[in-house]
Parts: sequence; structure tokens; C-alpha cells
Amino acid sequence: MNQHSIEELKSTATQIRRDILRMVHACQSGHPGGSLGCVEYILALYGKIMKHDAGFNMDGSDEDLFFLSNGHISPVWYSTLARFGYFPVEELSTFRRLNSRLQGHPATEEHLPGIRVASGSLGQGLSVACGAALAKKLNGDQRTVFVLMGDGEQQEGQVWEAAMYAAHNKIDNLIAAVDLNGQQIDGPVDKILSLLSLRAKYESFGWEVLEVQEGNNIEAVISGIEAAQAFLGKGKPVMILLKTEMGFGVDFMMHSHKWHGVAPNDAQLATALAQLPSELADY
Repeated sequence: MNQHSIEELKSTATQIRRDILRMVHACQSGHPGGSLGCVEYILALYGKIMKHDAGFNMDGSDEDLFFLSNGHISPVWYSTLARFGYFPVEELSTFRRLNSRLQGHPATEEHLPGIRVASGSLGQGLSVACGAALAKKLNGDQRTVFVLMGDGEQQEGQVWEAAMYAAHNKIDNLIAAVDLNGQQIDGPVDKILSLLSLRAKYESFGWEVLEVQEGNNIEAVISGIEAAQAFLGKGKPVMILLKTEMGFGVDFMMHSHKWHGVAPNDAQLATALAQLPSELADY
């Protein structure tokens, strides 16, 4: 386990939010809303929970692995990887630029450290995580596989094929999470295609299910992941239902789907950054 203090993680969370805003603003393209909402979860993994190595080897043996299924929120992952030494922080300024390693959706052809699979075609990440977790079992590797999905993504049929597969094959070294921000590109999830009770669904598919009601509180997120870890090795895959707020940290981006995939203009960026003062350095 990493030994970063809660105060250090909170400071880093603020800086990651600044990174996200500046990255999306600079190229006038990207997805700030979901990225801002998932900071605490991804930061908890890299800063407190996972055994990982910024030196990066692709097979990830004897390491915990993380897969981002909803790859459009790449800014939060890129910033976290950079802040934990996977590549220079300055490279964040190349986000979505021609020939950059930091494309809008994570990809492997650019050989960016930390990225093991291309993602962004929604619905595929859980399948990938199942394969990686099974490989660890076959190799006698005791580490854990983590995957994050969006709530709108749960409308994809492949998610439920993978959910059945994971339970049937007792993939109990897998912790999945769903970002429950209630928003997707076209509007509120409940208005586009209601998911009803995800807890009841996943439990009926044979998963152990936990809920984290304060997904933008780093202490609550860490506690929730640690609670999930207690179920590893007990014959069931584990699901964390993570309640977050899209656009968290920037008042005018919260409570709406409208910032799912819209970049702030100059004035909006200045207003947002003023709400996120940081002692760490911008890139």
C-alpha cells in the first residue's frame, strides 16, 4: 500500500482537477465533467490502494492493474499517471494534439506508460478486466484487477455478458466500480434509459455489491475500496457503486450533463481555477 497521507491526497486531488481543466481548455476538446467527478476514486487507487510501478511493464505481473472502461474521461487518468511519475507532468500540455501520446481516448499504439488497453468504445472494459484477472489466477499472481465504468455505460449489453462470465467463473480477484453520477451525454441517465437498481442487478448476477455514497470524499472512497478488498478470494467478483457528482469542484459544472463533453472558454477556465487553489505546480 502507498503511504500518502490524506492531506497529501486532497492536495493532489485539487491539482488533478486543475490539470483536467487546463488540458481540456487548451485543445478545446474533451470531457471535463466525468473526469472531475472521478478524481477521488482513481487517486485513491494510485495513491493509497494499488501496488503499482511507474517504471511500467506491460504484463503487470505482481502488480495490481487498473483499466478505465469509460475512456473518454482520460484527462483524470492521464493527470494521475503523470503526478505519480509515469511520464513527465509537462506532457499533459500535449493532450489531444497531433502525434501526442495523450489522445482523447487512451490507446496503446502511442506506448504511453500506464496504458495497457485502448478504451473508450463503451462496454468493453469489464470484459478486458475479466481476462486480466483470469490470467493472474492462471499465473499464480495474487494481485488484484480494478476496472471503472460509467453508469450510462451500463446500457451496453456486453457489460452484462461480462458480469455473468465473471460470476460463473468465480473471478474473485476483480473489483469493478460504476461511476454513478446520473448523467450521460444526452441527459440524465434515468431519462435516457433508466438502470433501475444496479445493486439488485449485480447481486442477481452473482456479485458481491458495496455502495459508496460519498464518491468525492477521499476518506470514504478509500474505506469503500478497503471494504471491497475484504471480499477478495471468496468466490465472487466485487462491485462498488460509487455515487459521484459530475463536474465536482467547479460550481457551474455540477448538477448537469451539459459539461459531459464541453471545454471551458477562457473566462470559464479562470473562474474554475479560482475555485481550485493549489500549492502544487501547474505544468
